Amino acid sequence: MKKIFVLDTNVLLHDPQAILSFADNEVVLPITVIEELDRFKKQVDSIGRNARQVSRSLDALSQGKSLTQGIDLDQGGLLRVALCKPEILKTLPPELAGASSDNAILAVALTEQEKCQCPVILVSKDTNLRIKAGVLGLTTEDYETGKVNLDEFYPGTADILVDPEHISQFYKDGVLTLTEDLYPNQLITLGDRTKPAHTALGIYRYDLKQVVAIQKATAAPVSNIQARNREQKFALELLLRDDIQLVTLVGKAGTGKTLLALAAGVAKVTGERLYTQLLISRPIIPMGKDIGYLPGEIKEKLTPWMQPLYDNLDLMFHTQDSRNKPRHWRRGYEELMELGVLQIEPLTYIRGRTIPQQILIVDEAQNLTPHEVKTILTRAGEGTKIILTGDVEQIDNPYVDASSNGLTYVVEKFKQEAIAGHITLIKGERSPLAERASQIL
Repeated sequence: MKKIFVLDTNVLLHDPQAILSFADNEVVLPITVIEELDRFKKQVDSIGRNARQVSRSLDALSQGKSLTQGIDLDQGGLLRVALCKPEILKTLPPELAGASSDNAILAVALTEQEKCQCPVILVSKDTNLRIKAGVLGLTTEDYETGKVNLDEFYPGTADILVDPEHISQFYKDGVLTLTEDLYPNQLITLGDRTKPAHTALGIYRYDLKQVVAIQKATAAPVSNIQARNREQKFALELLLRDDIQLVTLVGKAGTGKTLLALAAGVAKVTGERLYTQLLISRPIIPMGKDIGYLPGEIKEKLTPWMQPLYDNLDLMFHTQDSRNKPRHWRRGYEELMELGVLQIEPLTYIRGRTIPQQILIVDEAQNLTPHEVKTILTRAGEGTKIILTGDVEQIDNPYVDASSNGLTYVVEKFKQEAIAGHITLIKGERSPLAERASQIL
């Protein structure tokens, strides 16, 4: 049986192709959604871009056809724009009195339910709207396309028990063939069946069908940074391997995501000179109420947003303490920026660029939408490595959540790709206070 899906505006702002995601069913857009798109299209961010894209798509579909009567879609479904009748608004409970956009959407959904014998489903990413719709007897759904099931989220690691002789062989030869079904570049902890404390660390090479001992992370410190736990060793292994062009680091606050990414980036650019430049950025989304416009040129405007990156670079170069320093003393990252080795880039201006032979670190990537992450990854030129870091428990972007943000989306989509690697960091190493706070608060 075919269904009718009534879409909220936020669904289209999240995915401008959403109208094509409901197979051969009927998609209904309340007229108030078109009005809201007109309001959002003036924004210069990804929300405005998505609103403009939806408007262009609707305009193209409606050429010579009537949106109110319905337009056939290539998937076999029907797209229709529905008007909100004032008399339906009057039937809503007194608490929902008024011609707000949410009330108009509810009224359209109720109208469709009254005149159709088929299932009518209101699709919205607004939790409160879904609650109100449920109270009114409407069936509701969140827009799940592109969402990741966090219960099955790929951690990037696997623990495998083997016989003692296999552990000994692994330490001797540095490789071990396994029969398990593993992902490319999955990080493996080999455990001794008889002695659980006897372990070995490796990375699964899909081309060889073997687990290879990790080497990059067990050598000397990287840019004065030494891995403190197993997951950090795994992270450095991914970061320092040149054949892995995309690395995703996920973990709670204080696990070392940003610090490890910067340490590997500096080592590759200034030490091994395999890349021409280290490019670092992060989404400009405030936590809490924004303080408004910032004065100065672009460098000065970016300083408050990029200060966490500067703090990590100060820690690497031991330049966090400016006391008793001569007047000409400079912080380590300032010298790198003057030499052109390090560049801070706002993501606002990355569209249209081609970034060859560089390392691009995008911090706080959990605040990006899947579309924004796609835009970033498609900027990669020949020989470029991209590192995405973030904590899905610290999302400030109101249009994404832990399962629909760009970072988790990329992890899920790239877990079977030989050019990508992922690790979820678990243990906090910032300080005992920070670790305890992340556990109990």
